Amino acid sequence: MGTVRLLSDEEVSAEALAVFEDIRTVRGTDFINNFWRALAHDPALLKATWERLKEVMAPGALDPLVKEMIYVAVSSTNGCEYCIHSHTAAARAKGMNEQMYGELLAVIGMANQTNAIVSALQVPVDDAFREE
Repeated sequence: MGTVRLLSDEEVSAEALAVFEDIRTVRGTDFINNFWRALAHDPALLKATWERLKEVMAPGALDPLVKEMIYVAVSSTNGCEYCIHSHTAAARAKGMNEQMYGELLAVIGMANQTNAIVSALQVPVDDAFREE
């Protein structure tokens, strides 16, 4: 159960509704997910989060599919069920197939395993890996 009620389009402020409309336009859908509906209680936070997300997830040196897969990996490690589902769906919509998803999960698992081992052993970082 959430800690805030999800707001409908009819309940949000004009500022939040403007963000919802931008989300719809940018994503080409009428669907506004629960994350945005929860954030609508604070229109300034809603707008700032949406603006930053659009910037970070836009095509750049990394393509949008890679960015979504990174989002899935970080969300998995952080245990964010909502973000895992949301960004897995987004990655699939951007072309992630089942083989890619399986490899992604393998990398997530391997990274978590080796991170735990190296942290427990307190292995010093090789000088060759450090930026000068």
